Parts: sequence; C-alpha cells; structure tokens
Amino acid sequence: MKKIYKAHILYTKEQSRFEVLENGYIAVEDGIVKGTSTDLFQLKDDCSSVTGQWQDVSVTDFGDCLLIPAMNDMHVHAPQVHNQGVAMDLELLPWLQQYTFPEEAKYADIHYAERMYRRFLHTQWLFGTMRSCVFGTVHTESTRLLMKLYQEAGMGAFVGKVAMNRNCPDNLSEGVEAAIEGNERLIAEFNQPDALVRPIITPRFVPSCTPKLMEACGELANKYQLPVQSHLSENTSEIAWVAELEPDSESYGDAYNRYGLFGQTPTIMAHCVWTRGNELELMKRNGVMVAHCPTSNFNIASGMAPIRTFLEEGLRIGLGSDISGGHDLNMFRMLVYAIQVSKMHYKYDDDKPFLTLPEIFWIATKSAGSFFGKVGSFEPGYEFDALVINDAVLHPSEYSLIHRLERYIYLGDDRQIEHRFCRGKEIPEPKLCD
Repeated sequence: MKKIYKAHILYTKEQSRFEVLENGYIAVEDGIVKGTSTDLFQLKDDCSSVTGQWQDVSVTDFGDCLLIPAMNDMHVHAPQVHNQGVAMDLELLPWLQQYTFPEEAKYADIHYAERMYRRFLHTQWLFGTMRSCVFGTVHTESTRLLMKLYQEAGMGAFVGKVAMNRNCPDNLSEGVEAAIEGNERLIAEFNQPDALVRPIITPRFVPSCTPKLMEACGELANKYQLPVQSHLSENTSEIAWVAELEPDSESYGDAYNRYGLFGQTPTIMAHCVWTRGNELELMKRNGVMVAHCPTSNFNIASGMAPIRTFLEEGLRIGLGSDISGGHDLNMFRMLVYAIQVSKMHYKYDDDKPFLTLPEIFWIATKSAGSFFGKVGSFEPGYEFDALVINDAVLHPSEYSLIHRLERYIYLGDDRQIEHRFCRGKEIPEPKLCD
C-alpha cells in the first residue's frame, strides 16, 4: 500500500546535523520509506521511476505538525513498571535484593503479569516508543504473554526471558535445563526473521548466572543466531564481584565474551559506566552496542557513562529508560538527561565537548534503530517508524523548526503526539485491563 504524508519533517541521517524539510512530503510503500521531498510532483516522479505509479496517491496532510522518527527504548525491564519511582535512594545491589527481585517473583501469576504488562505497553505507546529491547522475568509463560501483547499492539520488540540461577531468591532461580527448555519454547513460537516481536537471549548479569548457565545462553544465541542483551560495568562493587566470580576473565566484558555472549551475535549491553581500556577495545572489535541509561546513572548512584568517549571511539549507542532503575518511560526525557550527563562530564571529568541536540537525537533514533535493522531514519529503504507532533501549545510560530523540536523534547509530553507509526502502520491505543 502506498502512502504520502505531508508535515515539517526532521530526522538525522548523520550524527552532526538535522535533515529539515519544511512542508515536506514523505512517500511510504508497504511500511518502507521510498523518498522525501519538499516538491510533491518531484517526489511522485522520483518514486514512480523506482516503484511504479504514484500519481494517483492522495496526500495525508498533517498541517503545521512535526514528523519525526519514533523513539527506541534499548534497555527496559517490563516487570519493574510497578516499582517505577520507588526506592530511588538505594544503590544497585541493595535495590535488587529488597525491591526488584520481590516484584519480579510476582510474575509467576499470569493475571498479575497481564495487568502490569498492559500498563507498561500503554505507557510506552503514550510516549511514542515503537521499538524496545525488553527484559522479562524467568517465567516462560509471562514472558510469552508479554511478547503476545507486543504483537497485539503492533509495536516492535526484542523480548528476553531472563536467565539466572545464583545470587538471587530461590523463587527466581531456574535450573539450566529449564532455562534452555523455556527459551526454546519461545524461540519456536516467535523466532521469525521479519517479525516485529522476536526473542533475545538474556542472562541477567554475570553475578546471577553460573558458568554452566552462561555457556548455555551462548550456545542458544549461536544455535539460533539470536541477539543478546545484558548489563555491563554499571557499578564498581558489581565489577569487583564479577572479578571474584570470573577470575580468568580480563574484564567484565571478557566474562561475557568467553561464553559467546559479547558480539558473536548482535549484542547490546546496558550502562557501561566504567567501561575503559581492554573492555572498550573488546567492545569495538566485537561491535557491541551500548544502551546508555542516564536516569539510572543518577538513581542507582553508579556514575556517569562516558558517551562522548564512546562516540569518538566509534561504538554504536542507543538510549534506555532502564525502568525501574530509571524512573521515566518517556524516551524524549532520556535525550534531555543524556545531554545533562554529558555536561557533568564536561564540567567535572574529562573536559570533552558535551552532546549536542542532533547527536543525541541521532543516538536515540538512527543509531539505536540499527539494532532492529533499517529503523530510525527517513532515508529510502528505512522502515517507517514515525511520530506526528502537534506542538501548537508551545507557541511554534515564534521558533525555527529545530527549536520547535528542541522545545518539544524539553517541554512537551504525550498529549502532543497525535499519530504513532511502526513499520508503516498507525498504532492505536493499546488496551488496559478492565
């Protein structure tokens, strides 16, 4: 199906600058961007030369609205939505033991899981997050439910059944064979190459997984060529703990690498606050992506990830909300917080330039979207994940288009998002439980 949309179009093809089409047009066919232009007739001629006739395709005109790529949340714990904004005065390890693990144990109850997961997806939809890398729990059935709910909503996600069998409560510890069986059940049902919702291998982090479980996770990732997600170098106490548990590893990252969980298949690691030296070089060689979670940097008192350094080193980076280590599911706020974290580095640490608006927008859209394929831009061939922003309440006539986008990022909220698209399909409001 062919569609043409008109609006003020903004996106970042490169990390250093915005592409801006005032009163621009974008042509979409079967969910894929075919071209953009400020001249409707030129657009139709260009598209016709590639894909067939566009002369009779009508235009959906969004008027004075902004049309931008949708948001991607590259690290989020769906079962922690109930703890959002709770116990933010604790460090990582006490917070896990006292709050996170007890909450996740509740997901053995599928009815509780559905109520909370519907709340979670609805909030993501409100804030325009159309793709996510998601941690579930150890429970196979509630993780399956989460994947079905994403399918029902029409939103894209890699969803992981969490693996852990040590240093956690007994009711969240799962044997290696059970973990393999549960993952393979989900893989058999959901692992379709072009599916919007797919499995991702998810060892929680090294301290919660025995070597045998880590090895099993690596074998699953390799056997089914599935991506991997986990946590890396978030907290100095955690890093010291990993060194004790994995004495033969050169770094925290190397502990994953030794089990085939560090770039052997597409891999994203959350936090990387203290990633330096050999670990950084290993990430570069293996093409491991960083999920930068600025609010949890603050809330869990872990430190501030050196994102400017990662950019200079050529690492791929996305942004994550890290609910509930982070307190906010609004990914636009993550852009703001990420800039603020980088300013603290500039002021107090490495004296490197802080992040600019186009850089952080590119990280949140095109860079993050690359984990899902050709997602996060409006270049030809990219999947049409998009948001239509009506910023009339923010006095748009007084500002340039880029400043209008900046003001929306800093001051706007879900009430200004009028339309949400994922892979070309407009996404209606997901259902909540009665």
